[in-house]
Amino acid sequence: MTDAATSGLEKATMRKVFWRIVPYTFLLYIISYLDRANLGYAALQMNKDLALSAEAFGFAGGIFFIGYFLFEVPSNIALQRYGSRIWISRILLTWGAVAVLTGFAQSAMQLYILRFLLGVAEAGFFPGIIIYLTYWFRSKEQATTVAFFTAAIPVSYLMGAPLSTWIMDNVSGFGLSGWRWMLILEGVPAVAAGIFNYFYMTDRPEKAKWLTEEERDWLTKALAADHANRKNVKHLGLWQAISNPKVLFLSAIYFIYQVGNLGIGLWMPQIIQSFGGDLSHFQIGLVAMVPYAVATIAMVLWSRSSDRTGERQKHTAAPLLIAGIALAATGLTHDPYIAIALISVALAGIYAFKSPFWSLPGLFLTRSTAAVSIAAINSIGNLGGFVGPYAMGAAKTWTGSALGGLMFLAALLLLSFLMTWFMRVSNEETAEGVGPSGQFNIARARSPKS
Repeated sequence: MTDAATSGLEKATMRKVFWRIVPYTFLLYIISYLDRANLGYAALQMNKDLALSAEAFGFAGGIFFIGYFLFEVPSNIALQRYGSRIWISRILLTWGAVAVLTGFAQSAMQLYILRFLLGVAEAGFFPGIIIYLTYWFRSKEQATTVAFFTAAIPVSYLMGAPLSTWIMDNVSGFGLSGWRWMLILEGVPAVAAGIFNYFYMTDRPEKAKWLTEEERDWLTKALAADHANRKNVKHLGLWQAISNPKVLFLSAIYFIYQVGNLGIGLWMPQIIQSFGGDLSHFQIGLVAMVPYAVATIAMVLWSRSSDRTGERQKHTAAPLLIAGIALAATGLTHDPYIAIALISVALAGIYAFKSPFWSLPGLFLTRSTAAVSIAAINSIGNLGGFVGPYAMGAAKTWTGSALGGLMFLAALLLLSFLMTWFMRVSNEETAEGVGPSGQFNIARARSPKS
């Protein structure tokens, strides 16, 4: 086959794979984040109905991540055993059912239990999809591909803000208030997606009947060649993967990052409400759209820059510095317009971090090991999702404002920036096993003074 013919086959195949997989996983992740993040909007009514203090609400928001932490790695082991199609369908069905039941919670304790179970049900979804994408896309395409998938996070807030608040203001009946209907109606799509996914998702390229035989053969060989070219990747056992120093260091970075990320995300509606004025729930939702629109654009553009240059470390670290500075400045301003602009910058940095970061494990681990390692990083890191909302709630209770909490979250983002920036990066193989471009050596991390 001529070079021109091969290039044409490559473009046609990857275009078909992209449009088959990425928009669909993007939609699933929107549903996922909508069902975990809509509690922030529910709080505008729910906290009064269930007599939740700021601290109790923070605990309800964070306990999701305890269930997520405990079942993340087991869920991904099950995904490896049963395949993406079956296991992702199971995840969707169970989290949808729990999300619907949350709308019927009658007390703080019931809310805590259901939020914990939602974390258990959803555990394994994100790292499972990240690994699933590696079955279909080569290394050079992964940051951009992951960016399009994870762009669903800010987009879910972008869509969820007006949708959730509109339902709360306009839907009632059967003795259920607006926040209950919002949780119920937004849980139903996950159940429907779970059924649809079983018939739609294809586990591996060799099973893709929607590709021609020529396209399947080319893609299978291209992915095998791409994986073989990463000469220094390692295959580790379960406990080796979890306890690997590089994996643990990335887990620590992600934990600190998630404290800042999820703390600000869950409290956003109440922060906007605190600006003053007589804003309706729907108007709060419209205001909340602005930072997430900015974040979505920044996320995609930054990941494309990372793929274009092939650089991962600085593309991972720099957004954290920007986010930390902007978040700290937010806590010092009383002007609502300046505050929204600064929150927009902070969220742009927070979301631009994600795609380059998730490209790092695949640089030094095989795909099967990376599945468990990414689950471990995501699982440990997402414990920050418990600390962040709870810390914000506690700070608001202690100080009477969100200023202390915002400063705490900003400091943690700056710490995660330093950890990432001064991580040892080498293009040469070392005794510790550092290999091709972009791989890194945590055992010999530079100090800030070096």
